[in-house]
Amino acid sequence: MLQITEIFKSIQGESSHAGLPCAFVRLTGCNLRCTWCDTEYAFHGGKAMTQEEVVAAVEKLFGNVGKSPTTRKLVEVTGGEPLLQEGVYSLMQAFIDLDYTVMLETGGSLLLDRVPEAVIKIVDLKAPGSGEVDKNRLENFEHLNSKDEIKFVLQDRTDYEWARSMIQRHQLQDKAGILMSPVFEQLDLRELAEWILEDQLPVRMQTQLHKHIWGKDTIGV
Repeated sequence: MLQITEIFKSIQGESSHAGLPCAFVRLTGCNLRCTWCDTEYAFHGGKAMTQEEVVAAVEKLFGNVGKSPTTRKLVEVTGGEPLLQEGVYSLMQAFIDLDYTVMLETGGSLLLDRVPEAVIKIVDLKAPGSGEVDKNRLENFEHLNSKDEIKFVLQDRTDYEWARSMIQRHQLQDKAGILMSPVFEQLDLRELAEWILEDQLPVRMQTQLHKHIWGKDTIGV
């Protein structure tokens, strides 16, 4: 069984896949408490569902469109922290077996060694401003490849300089794609853009597109 907070279809708001239609499976529970977290509602509660029920719910979201050979079916498994639940590994494999492109959004505090190879791993490396910087498992860098992405959510200049140092020290651009995004409404987009350009960092700047479309407090989008 899996404990599920919500399953919905929306526009992918982050990563290099931003703008694409995507189904989201949000698992309940998280071992971190980031200061800027926007999904605290996923810490507790949820609904117990079998793997088959979860897959059926996602398939229903795509409907007849999803049966077209030209349709790209994209699903993101997220949380909370999805890797806390043992059943998540077989769930991701089940979607792979159904020809989904599968993304995993994880906080990076748990090892990635059991994640199926085909999954696109989005690892949210925690900056000092999150309050959880000491939870980063840097050995996860060895489980990444060119299709995966490392995400830095930045609250201020201190976070930015820490992220810049991490990129340079570990040559992260050689391990995965790198994303930088500001904490929504806390760090100005233009300011972050100017820092990236000045330092010529090998990163993709992003914002949370779904919040610009539906508003920062809307759930289920």
